[in-house]
Amino acid sequence: MHDYQTTLKSRATLTGTGVHSGKPVTVHFLPADADTGIVFQLSNGSEGGREFRALVSEVGATDLCTMLGDPSGEHIATVEHLMATLFGLAIDNIVIEIDGHEVPILDGSAMAFVEAIDQAGIETLPVKRRYIRVVKPVRIENGASWAEFRPYSGTRFEVEIDFESPAIGRQLFASDMNPDIFRRDIARARTFGFMKDVERLWAAGYALGSSLENSLVIGDDNRVINMGGLRYPNEFVRHKTMDAMGDLALAGARFIGCFRSYRGGHRLNAAALRRLLSDRSAFEIVETTRRERGRTAEMNAVNAPVFAPWMI
Repeated sequence: MHDYQTTLKSRATLTGTGVHSGKPVTVHFLPADADTGIVFQLSNGSEGGREFRALVSEVGATDLCTMLGDPSGEHIATVEHLMATLFGLAIDNIVIEIDGHEVPILDGSAMAFVEAIDQAGIETLPVKRRYIRVVKPVRIENGASWAEFRPYSGTRFEVEIDFESPAIGRQLFASDMNPDIFRRDIARARTFGFMKDVERLWAAGYALGSSLENSLVIGDDNRVINMGGLRYPNEFVRHKTMDAMGDLALAGARFIGCFRSYRGGHRLNAAALRRLLSDRSAFEIVETTRRERGRTAEMNAVNAPVFAPWMI
């Protein structure tokens, strides 16, 4: 647990293509003051200056990706991989300028975002970080799928998937999460899909920028068709863990607890987070008060202002 808030030391830029729109997009990452949080600024021509705060209350759609804003109007789509990176590397405050309506997919993983943040550097700010600490279990179910938050002394993810395709099958990723673990075990896992779904997605206006360069693809013979194969033996569930991290990063503060899910996705992740934040008895806002050498930092409950992003 890091005691203080962070931001970037300098500016960084990435350019790529939207996986669904197929359109080119450039993203600039800028340092921000303490308590700014994560803010997207849309800057495409006449629409310049529109802001989207990275909060679950701003989520407008969860079909195939997580979208902030109005799906039929002003929005920024596919924020989950970038948000997972900010969560994984413990970045609290950043302004993200974007000249299109979708965060670039890059190679389908989070590595390019990690490299951009490494290039910019991370700066510690002289203001305490506040955490959302889960104090009682909160669970949501949808058919055979479920997700839950449980009290835990750190930040942990236990994500399980179960696909009929023998290329995936049933996979589990379970680990505490910190920047080292994110870099090593999560950041390189790519988004994935099935060749049999491509024509349907294209007809619906999705996946127009998808390719073997930015997606892990399973063919009609239930084999991965990418020339390089898998980056991890269980790359699929690691990427689903990345998606969960990105969706839960929309809490407005980092959480202390264990998130568990089975056959989850963006919609279930967002619903579980809303369920947690709507039950004021299920969490408390804390910050570190004292840290002694060789001991875990003590956490102290603090009052949340009425305008706090987690008060939904």
